[in-house]
Amino acid sequence: ANAALLVQSASVGGVPTGVAYANFNDLSLGSGGGSSLASNGQSIQVNFTGNAQAVQGASGGVYAAPFLSNNNGLNFGTPNGADNSTYLSSGSYAALANSAVELVLPSAMQYFGLLWGSVDNYNYLDFYAGNTLLGTISGSQVTASANGDQGAQGTYYVNIFSDMAFTRVVARSDGYAFEFDNVAFNASNPIPAPATLSLLGLALLGVAAATR
Repeated sequence: ANAALLVQSASVGGVPTGVAYANFNDLSLGSGGGSSLASNGQSIQVNFTGNAQAVQGASGGVYAAPFLSNNNGLNFGTPNGADNSTYLSSGSYAALANSAVELVLPSAMQYFGLLWGSVDNYNYLDFYAGNTLLGTISGSQVTASANGDQGAQGTYYVNIFSDMAFTRVVARSDGYAFEFDNVAFNASNPIPAPATLSLLGLALLGVAAATR
């Protein structure tokens, strides 16, 4: 058995500092995936299965853009308001039950952050070391009101710190949709806390998952 302690903080605003940033704007729209360049010159490999894809804007009943606030998109070149850049969406439905976005990181990491849009209780973020699942963060652990709010109060910048290094992150959802953008990552842990986090609602969760 393997287990990782994942400590997660979530805020409506908040800006991660001292880490690498990737905004996926260099990906082509659709389900082709590809390599996305981060601010430190490293690349994240993005793979889609099922109906997961890179999108912009909104599609009724399928996906809606994350909402940026409190200048939490500055390091990613994204202004406040509905995300008008490319973001990633994954949602399972009927025959597409295994839809997912897989992010293969450039090396082993212990910190991962993301702008998690319209958080739903059926959204899940899995952390792997190779093929070994280390732990999972769910939408209901990000906020007690994980009801798919598409406005400013429904999008959170989520920071995850792990005591075991991970190499892959998989975003999956039991329904439409899991939308996210503006990923941050770092090889060591801890890192500087988001600069404005103390001014906002802060939730801390410890999640232990035993797998394989």
